[in-house]
Amino acid sequence: MRHFGQIAPEVRNRLFYQEPCTFTADSPARLLSTALGATLYSPATRPRLADDILKQAARGVVSMVLCLEDSIDDADVPVGEENLVRQLNDLAKRSDTDVPLLFVRVRTPEQIPDLVRRLGPAVRMLSGFVLPKFTETRGMPFLEALSAAESATGQRLFAMPVLESPDLLYRESRVQTLEGIFRAVDKYRDRVLALRLGVTDFCSSYGLRRGPDMTAYDVQIVASVIADVVNMLARADGTGFTVTGPVWEYFRVQERMFKPQLRQSPFLEVEAVELRSKLIEHAMDGLLREISLDRANGLLGKTCIHPSHVLPVHALSVVSHEEFTDAQDILRPERGGGGVLRSAYTNKMNEVKPHRAWAERTLLRAEVFGVANEDIGFVELLAAGLSDD
Repeated sequence: MRHFGQIAPEVRNRLFYQEPCTFTADSPARLLSTALGATLYSPATRPRLADDILKQAARGVVSMVLCLEDSIDDADVPVGEENLVRQLNDLAKRSDTDVPLLFVRVRTPEQIPDLVRRLGPAVRMLSGFVLPKFTETRGMPFLEALSAAESATGQRLFAMPVLESPDLLYRESRVQTLEGIFRAVDKYRDRVLALRLGVTDFCSSYGLRRGPDMTAYDVQIVASVIADVVNMLARADGTGFTVTGPVWEYFRVQERMFKPQLRQSPFLEVEAVELRSKLIEHAMDGLLREISLDRANGLLGKTCIHPSHVLPVHALSVVSHEEFTDAQDILRPERGGGGVLRSAYTNKMNEVKPHRAWAERTLLRAEVFGVANEDIGFVELLAAGLSDD
């Protein structure tokens, strides 16, 4: 797998100063947690789930969650489990195909060993499980079940807890809940790939729903939870975890409105680029603003419920040439003693010690998502992906 692997090599060469690296499900956890990118959710009941997975992989999806929880009706769980097992076995038979990192979102801890048993050798298709409504009390049985399943099969299985409990939202219980969550995930640190935010559940506790022109950060009670989660669970001192961005609920993006223009070469005259930029901004403004705010607030990757969200998340995850240059300068061995230096772009101050953690994260993101050439921005990356669709 690699980000932007669906784009022709000659186009990637034009887009990237440093191309995204290749990785597999067996790559180091630190790299995989960064590489998750736009994690696409799909109900496990879909009748052609195996084909859907391969179709999305061909479009650039590198991580998917096959959901047995909120995305399906309670009565459909047995059917969803049966379909999941059948479809993953079908996928396992296509040994010559690349698949995304696949996770199953379960409802109960007991589902983990049961599904692993029923999958048999096809468990090798899984990278792990998504654990809903995670708190210390509720989450520990899930983590214990996952650890036992991993030991029984020899298959490396990661956990992605979803932080969406009302106890996390309410002010009077938030800090205690976060401390408990940290104790649980710290105990199983090697198995926790990322923490996911369930913002829709947060909003539901107050009867709220953000509109398509508003981000999660415009809903103050949600923004306060995100800030506290990052504060206590995503520190850059070696104790933190990757925390992914919340789901964007709206997907009636009028791609067909601007796709004809995008199918033109993305490297033509300035007027064409400006037109594409206006069309994209008009159709995706809320999503794009939220992705940018996710990264500014310490989140990486995003939960997605529609394929049209994937490419914008990945395009905005590419490291700019300017960011890359700054990060490299900050981390040069001769800068080990600290100090302040003017950026190579001569437009900012780089302070070595305070900016070191940022630089390290930036170079890891550069390894996974690549570094854009100096004249390449978000519009060109998005246009190249859409024109290849």
